Amino acid sequence: MIKFGIGQPVPRTEDPRFLTGSGRFVDDIALPRQVHGYVLRSPHAHARVRRIDAAAARAAPGVLCVLTGADAAQDKLGGIPVVVTPVAWGGPPGHQPLHPVLARERVRHVGDPVAFIVAETPQAARDAAELVEIDYEVLPAVVDTAAAAEPGAPLVWEEAPRNVAYALERGNKAATDAAFAGAAHVTRLRLVNNRLSANALEPRAALGAHDGWSGRFTLHTSSQGPHKLRPVLARAVFRKPDRDFRILCPDVGGGFGMKACVYPEDVLVLWAARRLGRPVKWVAERSESLMSDSHGRDAVSEAALALDKDGRFLALRVATDHALGAYLSFSSAVPAGLGSLAYVNVYDIPAVHVTVRGVFTHTTWTGPYRGAGKPEAVYVIERLIDRAAREMAIDPAELRRRNFLPPERMPAKTPLNLVYDSGRFAAAMEKALDIADWQGFAARRAEAAEAGKRRGIGLAYFIEIAAPFNDRMEIRFDEAGTVTVLAGTHSHGQGHETVYAQMVSEWLGVPFDGVRVLQGDTDLVSFGRGTYGSRSMAIGGSALKNAADVIIDKARVMAAHLLEAAPVDLAFADGAFTVAGTDRAIALVDIAKRAHAPVGWPGALGIGLEAAGAFAPSAPNFPNGCHVCELEVDVETGAVTILRYTAVDDSGVIINPLLFEGQIHGGIAQGIGQALLEKVAYDAASGQLLSATFSDYAMPRADDLPSFHLDELGTPCKSNPLGVKGAGESGTVGAPPAVINAIIDALAPLGVVDVAMPATPLAVWQAIRKATPP
Repeated sequence: MIKFGIGQPVPRTEDPRFLTGSGRFVDDIALPRQVHGYVLRSPHAHARVRRIDAAAARAAPGVLCVLTGADAAQDKLGGIPVVVTPVAWGGPPGHQPLHPVLARERVRHVGDPVAFIVAETPQAARDAAELVEIDYEVLPAVVDTAAAAEPGAPLVWEEAPRNVAYALERGNKAATDAAFAGAAHVTRLRLVNNRLSANALEPRAALGAHDGWSGRFTLHTSSQGPHKLRPVLARAVFRKPDRDFRILCPDVGGGFGMKACVYPEDVLVLWAARRLGRPVKWVAERSESLMSDSHGRDAVSEAALALDKDGRFLALRVATDHALGAYLSFSSAVPAGLGSLAYVNVYDIPAVHVTVRGVFTHTTWTGPYRGAGKPEAVYVIERLIDRAAREMAIDPAELRRRNFLPPERMPAKTPLNLVYDSGRFAAAMEKALDIADWQGFAARRAEAAEAGKRRGIGLAYFIEIAAPFNDRMEIRFDEAGTVTVLAGTHSHGQGHETVYAQMVSEWLGVPFDGVRVLQGDTDLVSFGRGTYGSRSMAIGGSALKNAADVIIDKARVMAAHLLEAAPVDLAFADGAFTVAGTDRAIALVDIAKRAHAPVGWPGALGIGLEAAGAFAPSAPNFPNGCHVCELEVDVETGAVTILRYTAVDDSGVIINPLLFEGQIHGGIAQGIGQALLEKVAYDAASGQLLSATFSDYAMPRADDLPSFHLDELGTPCKSNPLGVKGAGESGTVGAPPAVINAIIDALAPLGVVDVAMPATPLAVWQAIRKATPP
């Protein structure tokens, strides 16, 4: 029997099918009589649509229909609503415009869908799009986050004065003002979190079908959570019962929060399929993805940190504007809402005041992107601490050491009303400093200087807010005694097929290779919230544990009947029930087989063996850790080379160390990408997208990154029965400030005090040239 339990570094069982090209993604699915859709998008950031003439396109060879906003109004389609609003964090609802399926009277960003052309082939649809004539009246646009709320800026929505959708306030303003007034030292920074594109390996895709007899819609889509799509499509857009919609999310090649939205294309393929009576497929091209996928980050912060003469933190003040884009994504308020809670990070700061605004811009909508608000907030506080350390001539590690919340204070309530249940922050930092050889850095810096390079070292500590909401999991035995897990979560690269099998094998004593995991089908899985926010192990895993416990309780009664003993006299271990004080035993697998046998057979029970488990956490969990980056800067070119990267993460109990490290690796790579390379850029005057291809939007490659030195400090979480904390987002939170702090450390002797993200060679070179030597 193959049995790999919790804590074992089991390779992903999913990998063979992906490596051999045997995965089943949306674009691999072809339905009978399938046709293809193409989205015609606005070339303008802001314009009035005076006229659309699609007659020539409708008459083109192979074209089946051309749909416009007028058709959507005629068919009484609703718009796509925002679901997670500032109300979830105690804020006002703000202005919540619906996202139209197709723009009708006005377009509000480059890439706004204007028409949907359906034809027998993708090329025929694309060619016909060239024949659609649209008369635009170009209007002024604003794409810069800092400028959006300025007086006189062009309005995205007339109902949102100064483009402010909503505002949130946290903390105690009076106490913060008083602490600043009496501070011995104040450090101030203006910081920008650059706008990012998720760029999942699999572009977004949707395949819609409609059964004219039953009236049911079926949507195959590359989403992180099928159950999230169904009520929006059913109730808000098509105004039909939920039961009329089946959502299928097969293999999904990455999501990072971007695929947790409901997109116009999901509606378009279903709508066109209903009109034509044929399945309709749409697959994004990469440039299309860059302009229409939900973007991440894009926040501008004015921040200040007050300290006493000994370097103790007294108060923190932050004002941040988060760009929302032209429309609101499914979870539009998550980055601002969660971010507003995270600025304190892991420090003892007595007084805090945070103000946050969501502002509309004539750009693609933004939403959660791996970390969802915590990278933005942690970047602010970690950059402030390093600047304060330099201004006060205190070692940056020592300054953090003086201000960590100590473990004896746990559970600790922050001034922003989070309660940390556990955390050994100083211990994690000391471990990271030891692995990174922080004390030996001075010698390495001197050696680099002899070779004409500037070497720097940067430190960042982070905390995450993970595992929101509840979820449900099912376990079903079949007649052969093998197990199926029906998962309410959704794996799109995380390896759930492997770890859930490890869990079930550990808890029920069944063979690891006798467990399969099914997900992503709203007809098959009765309930699920999908995967985002580092929630699957803590929430899905705990729900799975509860389902396993119910299985054991049910099987105990069956075992008692078969062994002719009282249930209380049975012990369960290693997959079998044993009567206390005897050698009489029966395996759980054998009970499952008998549970399926028809009543009347010897020992038959005839009722099956299955169970559902749910779990709702009492509070979030708080993964945290320390990252140390060591790098060199070529002062002649501005090129940055990362030489060493150390991360010590506290994610509680680790279910699979191999997959855990893979999640940390991926997060660090994306965080380094934000720090050094990535930026969605718009032309300030025209609103045109300047980073519409991978020639213009740079991402890290393997040769841009060193081997990472990873370690763990496993402090069990107290808010779930498994003791696990999230891990998937940690790298994106810790990496940006660690990298930028290292660059500034390298260049501080030249007078460089700030480098904005992304720290491209040009940006670094310019910072060096503009610096005033000390």
